Amino acid sequence: MSDASPSAAEMHQAAQRHLLSSSTDSVLKLDGIVQTFCQGHEVLKVLRGVNLAIAKGEVVGLVGPSGAGKSTLLQIAGLLEMPTSGAVDIAGQACNVLNDDARTAMRRNNLGFVYQHHHLLPEFSALENVAIPQIITGLSRDEAFKRASELLGWMGLEAREKHRPARLSGGEQQRVAIARAIATSPTLLLADEPTGNLDPHTADEVFSLLLRLARGAGLAALIATHNLDVAAKMDRIVRLGDGRLIEA
Repeated sequence: MSDASPSAAEMHQAAQRHLLSSSTDSVLKLDGIVQTFCQGHEVLKVLRGVNLAIAKGEVVGLVGPSGAGKSTLLQIAGLLEMPTSGAVDIAGQACNVLNDDARTAMRRNNLGFVYQHHHLLPEFSALENVAIPQIITGLSRDEAFKRASELLGWMGLEAREKHRPARLSGGEQQRVAIARAIATSPTLLLADEPTGNLDPHTADEVFSLLLRLARGAGLAALIATHNLDVAAKMDRIVRLGDGRLIEA
């Protein structure tokens, strides 16, 4: 009987099988994602066959050094960028075959985005910023504003909903951005350093609210962060390095 230990290649393959679950309840599946860019005569391979599956209600932290490709991976998962090769599946839909209009509809109806900068519309109030995406998806004005008010209340901003972004603090602006991302009832939430511009105390408060909303809504979520304390609060952590994803 052989007592040989698994090779590094075998261990890596086992980790990849774990990352790419065959579970039918996966909201997001990335299969063999490769992304390359050309810089002059040089081909830069940012992602080298990334596999990942995230189930409904699961919050996954994405960590890795700056320049590892976390934002690129989120852009691909959010259908904002096409991979060089590999497959993206969201809510059971193979997205590689979708045309531009269908990809836009998928983003509008199934995805919520939170970025490091809030990207709020400066000429509109907090309430309007959260209501507008809902109106675009077809909700009536009254229903959209009612839900927007409820979400801002859950975020502790009931007294600030009529204020424009310039009159809100950084933490308040990001809370509005989170409420906006959740407002359309997406199945998948993607966040890129959502607390990166905030001081530690405010970051902790804002991230706790983000987790509460995501878990309360039963969302699948992929959240990129450099903050390991923040990542530790998620259901599991995956690490991106040298173009590959491993379970942390």
